[in-house]
Amino acid sequence: MDLFKQLRWFFQAHWRAYSLALLMLAGVAVLNMSVPYITGHTVDALRDGSLTYAQLSLRVGTLLAVGVVVYLFRYGWRVKLYGSSYRLGTELRRRFYERLTFLGPAFYHRHSSGDLMARATNDIDAIEMAAGEGVLSGFDGLLTFVLVLVMMFAVIDWRLALVALVPFPFMAWGFYRISKIMHRHFQRSLQRFSDLNDRTQEAISGIRLVKAMGREQQESQDFNHIASEAASANFAVQRTEAWYDPVIYLSMSSAFLLSLGFGSWLISRGELSVGQLTSFTMYLGQLIWPMFAMGWLMNIIERGSAAYKRVDSLLQEPDTLADQGQLQTLSEPSIQLQHLHFSYQQQPTLKDIHLQVPAGTQLGIVGPTGAGKSTLIQLIMRQLETTAGQLSLAGQPLQDYRLDALREQFAYVPQDPFLFTATIAENIALARPSASREEVEQVARLAAIHQDILRFPDGYDTLVGERGVTLSGGQRQRIAIARALLQDAPILVLDDALSAVDVHTEQSILSHLRSARRGRTTLIISHRLSAVEEAQQILVLIHGEQRELGDHQALLARQGWYARMWSYQQLEQELEEKMGDHRHHDSQADAADLLESSQ
Repeated sequence: MDLFKQLRWFFQAHWRAYSLALLMLAGVAVLNMSVPYITGHTVDALRDGSLTYAQLSLRVGTLLAVGVVVYLFRYGWRVKLYGSSYRLGTELRRRFYERLTFLGPAFYHRHSSGDLMARATNDIDAIEMAAGEGVLSGFDGLLTFVLVLVMMFAVIDWRLALVALVPFPFMAWGFYRISKIMHRHFQRSLQRFSDLNDRTQEAISGIRLVKAMGREQQESQDFNHIASEAASANFAVQRTEAWYDPVIYLSMSSAFLLSLGFGSWLISRGELSVGQLTSFTMYLGQLIWPMFAMGWLMNIIERGSAAYKRVDSLLQEPDTLADQGQLQTLSEPSIQLQHLHFSYQQQPTLKDIHLQVPAGTQLGIVGPTGAGKSTLIQLIMRQLETTAGQLSLAGQPLQDYRLDALREQFAYVPQDPFLFTATIAENIALARPSASREEVEQVARLAAIHQDILRFPDGYDTLVGERGVTLSGGQRQRIAIARALLQDAPILVLDDALSAVDVHTEQSILSHLRSARRGRTTLIISHRLSAVEEAQQILVLIHGEQRELGDHQALLARQGWYARMWSYQQLEQELEEKMGDHRHHDSQADAADLLESSQ
């Protein structure tokens, strides 16, 4: 019953609805007690011939009235009780989603999306059931049990009641053993469901790669293995749950056998009437529901308890980043880094970074793969917390700003942008849903995606697939850039966001950005050095260390990594252009030869 204690906050908030539901449940239980009583007296009256037509009509009318009132009460408690439990599911999902939004990248490195989805759906459904059917089973079953015992002991015969209750302690012991096993099996079932959910999500997201590599059969085998484990875990739960019914039936059958035997003996001695034994057996029959209710309650509680542990562990997860700052405004978005260090699990990623980025300037960040470029950007945006050193914005440490105010200062475009299943216009206007179509088209032109959009059948109203699957990588990147430009934040961050477009499109976009964001801060990570050529500062990171810093000409003069990579990329571009011109020349010559031969 610890689950009900853990949900006390919800029961207290909705005590009126639960109180009304429980009152109607109590009314149903009390009214149901009158049926065996009236029936027993009617049987005795028929047996001794004292029942008149008027008395029979009154008793039949009373039973009909009881049936109508019970029907209305049953409808009322269902609306109130189940309606409240649905509100619990809604509230838990709201808190669950809110908690997810406050947790940073470190949390998502530890938890798979499939497991989180399982907790938000299957686990919360189990808790919701405990707050609805669990309360029903517990209260109604216990109340009915108490009332039936009162009628059996006080109204019929206490000796007969004691004999009938002999099997019940054995049933309670059986329930206790089954509930312990149920908790263990259901916890395993929830985990297997999370694994299955995670595998399904991966399979759907990576279906293109699976088909491209011809791994359909292998992936199907792996999926079937996980599905079989999930099915086995569920079967174990169902097998354990199936033990409740035999325990109940054996106990109740024994109780009926004992009560009929002992009751017949009492009738033979003249100490009990046939009508009283009829009423007693009807009351004993009404104990079947409380017994089933207790078994069902144990089942639901163990399910809900196992699920609540998983959901509550996430709700109690501490914030990845402490949001204790008070500052909400910035005088100017200048960035300062002093002796900055960062490590992933004690593995150094950035070491002793010094950097000053005045407001309104463009900073280029370059270096080989794995140098720590994206990590540096995440630290500047405070998506990660620094290990050591000082990182300031407008002269104030990042920790002094409220997180919501800090987030408003950045418009971020990752290398692999995320698009929602919505229209192109809605994806661009994600940060500003109230933006006009003219504003959306303007930023699309700046991102060099406007003409591409117009070639779609529905233009800006084209519905993109899940995660933008219907678009090319370059189109997704440019739509994400347009979205960031519409956000119009003081600092624009492009994390290798031009990697999927060609050099000419890249230069066109950068030219538009320099014009549109003149006097505003822009941070650009790129493997193409041509993307940062016009930056006022270029930072070269190698193995997490700051190797070079300066503008394009200064870095060329140093003859370091930047200069060598610049020469290599320029040579590579010249070769590509020459090969393109050569192919173009060859195609023109072939066309001329074909035309000449045809003449």
